[in-house]
Amino acid sequence: MSDEPQQRSQGWAPREPGAGPRPAPATAAEQRTGPRTAPGRPGRKPKRKQRPKRTGLRRLVPTWRMLLGTILGSVLLLAGLFALGYFLVRIPSANAAAIKQSNVYLYADGSQLARDGDVNRENVSLTQISKDAQHATLAAEDRDFYSESAIDPKAMLRAGWNTVTGKGRQSGSTITQQYVKNYYLGQEQTVTRKVKEFFISIKLDREKSKDDILEGYLNTSYYGRNAYGIQAAAQAYYGVNARDLTVGQGAYLAALLNAPSEYDVIAHPENRAAALARWNYVLDGMVKQKWLTRAARDRVAFPAPKQAKGPAGLSGQRGYLVQAVNDYLASNKILDEDTLTSGGYRITTTLQKSKQVAFVKAVDDQVMDQLDKKNRKVDTYVRAGGVAIDPSSGKVLAMYGGIDYTKQYVNNATRRDYQVGSTFKPFVFTSAVQNGSGTRDGGPITPNTVYDGTDQRPVQGWNGGSYAPENEDGVSYGDISVRTATDKSVNSVYAQMAVDVGPAKVEKTAVALGLPADTPDLTASPSIALGPATASVLDMAEAYATLANHGRRGTYTLVGKITKDGSEDVKLSAQDVRPSARQVVSREAADTTTSMLQSVVDGGTGQAAQNAGRPAAGKTGTAEEDTAAWFAGYTPDLATVVSVMGQDPETGAHKSLYGALGMARINGGGYPAQIWAQFTQDALDGTEASDFDLQLQPGADEPDDTGLDPSDPAAVDGQDTGGTTDGGQDENGTQGGANGSTPASTNGQTQGQGHTQGQTNGRTQGQSQGQTNGGAHASGGTTTGTTGGTTTDGGTTGSTTTGGTTTDGGTLDGGITGTTAGQGPLSGLTPRKQQQKH
Repeated sequence: MSDEPQQRSQGWAPREPGAGPRPAPATAAEQRTGPRTAPGRPGRKPKRKQRPKRTGLRRLVPTWRMLLGTILGSVLLLAGLFALGYFLVRIPSANAAAIKQSNVYLYADGSQLARDGDVNRENVSLTQISKDAQHATLAAEDRDFYSESAIDPKAMLRAGWNTVTGKGRQSGSTITQQYVKNYYLGQEQTVTRKVKEFFISIKLDREKSKDDILEGYLNTSYYGRNAYGIQAAAQAYYGVNARDLTVGQGAYLAALLNAPSEYDVIAHPENRAAALARWNYVLDGMVKQKWLTRAARDRVAFPAPKQAKGPAGLSGQRGYLVQAVNDYLASNKILDEDTLTSGGYRITTTLQKSKQVAFVKAVDDQVMDQLDKKNRKVDTYVRAGGVAIDPSSGKVLAMYGGIDYTKQYVNNATRRDYQVGSTFKPFVFTSAVQNGSGTRDGGPITPNTVYDGTDQRPVQGWNGGSYAPENEDGVSYGDISVRTATDKSVNSVYAQMAVDVGPAKVEKTAVALGLPADTPDLTASPSIALGPATASVLDMAEAYATLANHGRRGTYTLVGKITKDGSEDVKLSAQDVRPSARQVVSREAADTTTSMLQSVVDGGTGQAAQNAGRPAAGKTGTAEEDTAAWFAGYTPDLATVVSVMGQDPETGAHKSLYGALGMARINGGGYPAQIWAQFTQDALDGTEASDFDLQLQPGADEPDDTGLDPSDPAAVDGQDTGGTTDGGQDENGTQGGANGSTPASTNGQTQGQGHTQGQTNGRTQGQSQGQTNGGAHASGGTTTGTTGGTTTDGGTTGSTTTGGTTTDGGTLDGGITGTTAGQGPLSGLTPRKQQQKH
């Protein structure tokens, strides 16, 4: 071995003592990827890097694998369920006609009120339905019917979203689905029915042609007026066959499918705007689908439907009551119209049979039996409507809807197209007290506040333009208290009061008392005080019931209980059965108004209401051109509103009542107040009369210091919207409520054994009293005339019995007997001229 040091081989390096063998040199691949073993652990493979664990909220987020698995699983499940449903659900036999039953309506005591009529349907083939009517239906309900499948998922989702977001109950159903519901299933809103409808629609679309489905749909749809199918509807609304329907008529019938009763412009004239909007929507859809040219569309005028006649089984008042109950159920979302028309319901109302009979008798006795339709054409226009409500519970106890449901379809108690006139004025005063309002000089508004009652006095403080309402017959009163202005219904005073309170506040108070916020012509302007609003009799009864209940309002109710097929499965909320009263105006505001309305009955335009024989409060009112006369009043136990209206029986147009019943005018203090008095007396017969328990505003009890006697005939008693005479007076100096006669013989009341008390509140200063004992009259006292110094003929005409003689000097010997009001015409009075509303 050489002593020379050996040359080191390439890659060799000295090792530490005890070290193991050196690792082999790295290959090129290892140089790129790193060592095959972990440092310090020779000969072992490295562990694979672990995925970091999900912490916090990330643990709640599913991974894409989880999402994909869920989606695939759901798709497979739905496909399986769809297949199962498709094979299990079969198309049933047609049962729409078979399952149709009558609904039974009961009085509150359980006795039967009415049973709705049989199904009115006549099936026709598609060729017997005009093409215009077919296209109108498609434009209204399903424009893509011929090109789409039986189910429209987008429409269903859109309808569901609109319903959830409060845009109203929407239908996402195609015509096929609606036909299945009408013809094969029922109207119940259940998941089971919806599922069946879904699968039957798909099957039907595969087995029947589109024409067959459309024909079936048109023959089974409900159009209102008890008309099932388009042929029955064409006859009910236009008196023509389905083949003869025009574009306009077909579009209106198609519009009805969306809300059959609501869009009937004859039954609900207040909904005319909504019905026209739907009608225009249908026509525009026809243009869009090229079924109608734009030029032809522009030539189409709205075809007003004919006056309807109810089925014979609902004659008299029954039809009106059934209609009112059905509207109540639908508007309060208890039962929708489609569900109700399927039948089988037993509905117990709040109506009391004895009071219902009393209402009909009062209208017949006071008005209907006095008409001479053969010799006076205007008498054929006379209609009446009335509603009585229990103020403490909000229950409707009686309703008078019209002459006969088979002769006049529209319900006069619920229609909203006649002005309420001066019956609105109490709401202005109530609002004044409620809001602590004052006059322009800063004084509070109380019954004794003095206003300027000058005729055509421009209102002060109104920035909306000049407004100077005319008093009746152009009479100026000068300074006059609010109480006397209410007795005489002075327009100039109440228009100024409305401005002093604020028209918007007046409107708010009226709505709080019970008038719907969407009442037509209820606008915040000075004219609001004169009653241009067209609230219904029912609306006004609810508002006056709130006043009677010391400012606590219980929204009216017509239904006490509903059963279906013998079981009580229609649940009514406590609010439906017994509305919870809430204080909508202060008791002070309501009660002070009541005290003023008592004065109207005691010595103002409503004196005929005294014949009820009970403490009463009320207000008269008359619409423009005497198309309607009102009396709204109440006792502590019963609130009742009566309206006598004029309507052409053929066209339905409003008509003036000048000359009706042989009277120059029909005013609120006359026939409406007489009906009110007789009904109230009979309805409360056998119950103890109670006085009003009133809490008045400060200053309400102060004496009237204007120097104007409320009984002083400085003018004809009573001013209403557009100028009307509530109460009136004849040329002989007698002022009263029976359309210019002296009601109840100068408000006399026959008591006991022939005792007759006559109280003259018109052109008199004093009281005439007489007693009849065995037919002999005692001296009746003296009545002093105050106009011209004379009172001629005693001022009473008609069927009255005079106990003695009446001289030109005004002495009434013996008085006038009984409760019969003179019915003679108003001599020397001419119809009032029309006043323009602002």
